[in-house]
Amino acid sequence: MNEPINSNNPSTILMVDDMPANLALLAEMLKNRGYKVRAALSGKFALQAVRSDPPDLILLDINMPVMNGFEVCAELKADDKLKDIPVIFLSALNETMDKVKAFGTGGVDYITKPFQLEEVEARVETHLELRRQKRRLQEAYDKLRELENLRDSLVQMIIHDLRSPLTGTFAYLKLIRDNTDHTLSAVHSSYVAEAMKAVMQMIQMACDTLEASKLEEGRMKLKTAVCDLGRILEDGISGVKPLSGRREIRLTPPASPVTVLADRELILRVIQNLLSNALKFTRDGDLILLAIEPAGDLVRVSVKDNGLGIAPEYKQKIFSKSAQSELRAGNQRYSAGMGLTFCKLAVEAHGGRIGADSEEGKGSAFWFELPVNGPAQAAPDQP
Repeated sequence: MNEPINSNNPSTILMVDDMPANLALLAEMLKNRGYKVRAALSGKFALQAVRSDPPDLILLDINMPVMNGFEVCAELKADDKLKDIPVIFLSALNETMDKVKAFGTGGVDYITKPFQLEEVEARVETHLELRRQKRRLQEAYDKLRELENLRDSLVQMIIHDLRSPLTGTFAYLKLIRDNTDHTLSAVHSSYVAEAMKAVMQMIQMACDTLEASKLEEGRMKLKTAVCDLGRILEDGISGVKPLSGRREIRLTPPASPVTVLADRELILRVIQNLLSNALKFTRDGDLILLAIEPAGDLVRVSVKDNGLGIAPEYKQKIFSKSAQSELRAGNQRYSAGMGLTFCKLAVEAHGGRIGADSEEGKGSAFWFELPVNGPAQAAPDQP
């Protein structure tokens, strides 16, 4: 036998049966074990009792007039506030189909009458303990989410504050590079150029992190308009030119302009991120190819390189925010920070999809598809 229940915080059990004798028998047993016991003589009264003061567990008969136990359980499970209360069916019905139906409506256990008091007690305590464990797990999860949100807020605040000094640093470096007195040697000019690349990358990383968070939380409203994808790709190439070194970026333009309804700045950032990623994993002298391929209601943009390639097990992980830390911890060369995560969120916000075709050691082809008519129910912003 189990030890008596802690009287300082006893669990509440609601018994539902249209036979008063059954209720009296069970009530006496459960009260002696330290539980708080309530009773209802019909399904209707049971639902009223649960809604006014939810119990920790319900013992439910099936054969009752007006509203049977299956109907009571189904109605409880349809209510988000009550669906987690465990329901144990207690019935004289012993056919397999009755038990299947009981579990199908949401019951957690089934005891056949006539029953042994010890069996009822053991099953009641088992399911109460499972519920206590579930509550503790939910509380731990909620606390973890709270801590994660606090961490994310702190990180976003720091990154947001870093953007201003980084932008100022880039501007001063540009002034040094463009000095009209020509006092810098060629070597020092190259140092300044490299410093500008590094600062530009840090600014982009900061923007990716902040905007990925907004997209993930649904706080970023798309500023949709009809865009010429070819022009966006050309601007994307210009934007990463300082990072390209001696790599060649070649755009294969479509035969005629390809337009989509999209947020131009977000799609431009997606293209720049994919190009930056290709530059990161290729060598001087390598070729990076961009292409636009219309396909009915969709249009595909691809960025192909002949770099290191990606192993099959990492093709999906590289787009995941949570997987980036795993990749870095494992010293995997595929880690690309928040850039690819931002790309995935931005493309999906448009109702599109993104992916990578690659073979390790033979280069990669990153691609994304956008619906020509924009995301569902989207319309161009009014001027």
